[in-house]
Amino acid sequence: MSTTSTTPSRSLIGRLWALGPVRYLTMGGLAFLFDAGLLWLLHDAIGIDLAISTAAAFLLSFAVTYTLQRKFAFASENAVAPSVLRYTLLVIFNTIATTAIVWLFSVIGLPWIVGKVAAVVATTVWNYFVYRYWVFAPRKSKG
Repeated sequence: MSTTSTTPSRSLIGRLWALGPVRYLTMGGLAFLFDAGLLWLLHDAIGIDLAISTAAAFLLSFAVTYTLQRKFAFASENAVAPSVLRYTLLVIFNTIATTAIVWLFSVIGLPWIVGKVAAVVATTVWNYFVYRYWVFAPRKSKG
């Protein structure tokens, strides 16, 4: 009997976790829950205007999302400052896009959460590639 056997589920989980897109989507899911929870708190519980709540929740989740993606999804060991600057530029773009999408869905009569989900789907697709090839891309060594 082998002492190195592992359970099939643990092996499958380990193999899945080794895939970059799986880590990215898992961390993104956690960040989404944080962001949507803040949006609900600001807009539904406190009553702040939807556009302001959407942008504020998105911006407040900045540190959570950056940290989860840097540490767990992309395991970046690059200097923090350059990736924070690139990430900040992406967040500015994503904040405008997310706010516009949530607002547009609201204007056409759909609940804000439908717009939020649509915005997350759109940003999730483009962010994976921007994170991988620009924000957290491994730096090429000189020489």
